[in-house]
Amino acid sequence: MEKRMVSLLSFGIFLALLVIFLFLLQPEGKEEKEAQPKAEQKILLTFWRNRGNDAENKAYEELVSSFEKANPDINIQMKTIPYSDYEVRLRTEIATGTPPDIMAIDSPTLALYANAGSLLSIDTYMKSEGNIEDFPTSTLRGLSYNDQIYLAPIAESSIALFYNKHVLKEAGVSFPSPNPDEPLTWDEVIEIAKKVTNPEKGIMGIDPGQGFGEGEAPAYFKMPFLWQFGADVLSPDATTASGYLDSEKAIEALQLYQDLYHKQAVASVEMGTDDLIKGKLAMSVLGSWTLKDFERNADFTLGEDFGVAPLPKGTYQVSPNGGWALGISSQSKYPNEAWKFIKYVTGYEGMKKYVTITSDLPARYSVVKDIPELNQYPLNIFIEQTLRHSQNRPVTPAYPVVSNAIRVLFEDIGIGGKDVHTSAKEAVKKINAGIQEFQKP
Repeated sequence: MEKRMVSLLSFGIFLALLVIFLFLLQPEGKEEKEAQPKAEQKILLTFWRNRGNDAENKAYEELVSSFEKANPDINIQMKTIPYSDYEVRLRTEIATGTPPDIMAIDSPTLALYANAGSLLSIDTYMKSEGNIEDFPTSTLRGLSYNDQIYLAPIAESSIALFYNKHVLKEAGVSFPSPNPDEPLTWDEVIEIAKKVTNPEKGIMGIDPGQGFGEGEAPAYFKMPFLWQFGADVLSPDATTASGYLDSEKAIEALQLYQDLYHKQAVASVEMGTDDLIKGKLAMSVLGSWTLKDFERNADFTLGEDFGVAPLPKGTYQVSPNGGWALGISSQSKYPNEAWKFIKYVTGYEGMKKYVTITSDLPARYSVVKDIPELNQYPLNIFIEQTLRHSQNRPVTPAYPVVSNAIRVLFEDIGIGGKDVHTSAKEAVKKINAGIQEFQKP
């Protein structure tokens, strides 16, 4: 009996050990144990952009949130930086080898980053999945460098002629046509400006290019003067400004601009948007985003107090385009996931959500088509110009030099009244020197 009990006990211990051994070895248990932490792992993508207005910030927050819900395996860590600090901070991170996976880039500066190898070409992604036929050719051209697309756009921009209806009416001047295909010529604008300018009442005719500020605004607002008369800043291959910024057509455009301030005396460097509202400025060239700002002013309403007309033309009808677009760092460990986010944000649904919140101009034809307000006055003016008459700023690694030279050039001939030929030659010299720096081996 005792022997039998020992045998049963031994057998029981054996069975228990066998069960434990088999449990530890069974593949299902091991797979569950390994699968659990993998299911919890998320890919973290860092996303940097310049801090915009409240509407823009809200739009991006909603886009990030909806993307993360649809892609639970990806987490977007978005960081916003003040506009004045953004470029310096971004370039510092790139230089130290810790750039964000996804970055917002102001389209004119893309060549600077692409040439340095900081941006990943998204040409293959865009051509296979980006529906690029839905974008204007001029938009894509401004997002490309060396025939490769580097950035994906979410919104576009344009400028037009705003006018104070009370000032024009009091001077007996007819309102400009709201038809996007019927812009005033600059000669017609000058005639109107002469009629409404009244020094005794402190009324000036026009601010032709958003005054003289810092940053990129001067180049954005003033380059169209050159384009409208058939001139350009750089050669088609972006290797020189000689024979382009100092050409006869460029001089004609620059002289017209200078004459507004000096010979015609219908423009003043002191005038701004507030003066348009107060009736001290009859006309001003402003961006599409200004409409949203004016909506907050109950005493200055569209139709009753002010109107919008197409940007005046020279020989040609041309307006500027471009804006902040999204790119991928060449150092990102997750380019496919970064593209997935960019594809969503700049695709039809993401773009429609964004512009519905911000009131910005969409970069896609399909989004324009499906938002009725964009096809009605006054937004249709900006849309038609962007889709049919826009031109991008030069794509070159030396663009910061180009932008600064254009700003100084228009200041010299506008504020300073300096000789147009001499000022153009000086600008050409600065730009060529900047281009040569990037061409050095």
